[in-house]
Amino acid sequence: MPAIVLVEAPGGRGSGFFVAPDTLLTNVHVVGRSSSVTIRRAGGEAVSARVESTAPQVDIAVLKVSSIDKAQPVLTLSSTGNARIGQEVFAIGTALGMLQNTLTRGIISGIRQTPGATLLQTDAAVNPGNSGGPLMDHTGRVLGIVTMGYTDRQGLNFAVGIDHARPLLEGKPAPAVPAAPSAGTMQGPSPSQSSETDQARSQGVRMYEQAIAQLARRADSLDNAWRQYGTGCYTGRAAGGLDRAWFVVFSGRTAAGDVAPGCDRWFADFGRQAAEVASGVIAAEEMARQADVYPGMRRDSRRRYRLDYPGWER
Repeated sequence: MPAIVLVEAPGGRGSGFFVAPDTLLTNVHVVGRSSSVTIRRAGGEAVSARVESTAPQVDIAVLKVSSIDKAQPVLTLSSTGNARIGQEVFAIGTALGMLQNTLTRGIISGIRQTPGATLLQTDAAVNPGNSGGPLMDHTGRVLGIVTMGYTDRQGLNFAVGIDHARPLLEGKPAPAVPAAPSAGTMQGPSPSQSSETDQARSQGVRMYEQAIAQLARRADSLDNAWRQYGTGCYTGRAAGGLDRAWFVVFSGRTAAGDVAPGCDRWFADFGRQAAEVASGVIAAEEMARQADVYPGMRRDSRRRYRLDYPGWER
């Protein structure tokens, strides 16, 4: 378990695992187009990692950490050729993007040859956030990398065979795609395809980021107005610990007499504009919640744009 981590990228969260003290494997659809990500160990320690190489056709990404721990536990790679139908396997990952080091058990239900890769079908439970984690045999050797599951199809989950990762770890191109499918080849999803839930969440993250960025620009203009007039018009207690000084208008601390004489009209107009920003953030929160965007991801975005306020989170 100490070799398995949470991978946090701007577009989502997933899992990954160390194969060397400085090297990890995960999915391409976990890192997205990011050149760097954050990995979080089970103990909570977070370090940055760069995306060293990717092979979208087999949904495998290689990461290199910026800070190397020579004592870092690593997983040993087995071979896809060692996989057998009915064999007991284990999956470990960050279920739902927040339940780190969740262990599930099952068997290999099938070994599927797609036009792009060898997939290990398993009934070991796979949830959003497990993507990029290892599928291991009973000795802890890695047979595959969990790459997709179907939330409405119980027991239908897949891992891409670990043999596809070996050339990438050696700095070579990924294996060539077979020229034509053979008998028994599965005609279906490619290993780089995430579940419908993951796709909806990724779209929700993008829409949420766009909405928060737009609201932040409006908030920046209110910052300027507050610096110009607020310091003279607002005579109440200063708010501490808030992303923006004018968030005090939402805190319930304002009272009669807190506005200087002659500033009532300006303060009322400012409050109306501030309320529009607040309504926008709350609407974006609800949209993201319905898209199943993780609360931590939403909070990170708000903090990045200085729009974090406890009253806006549901």
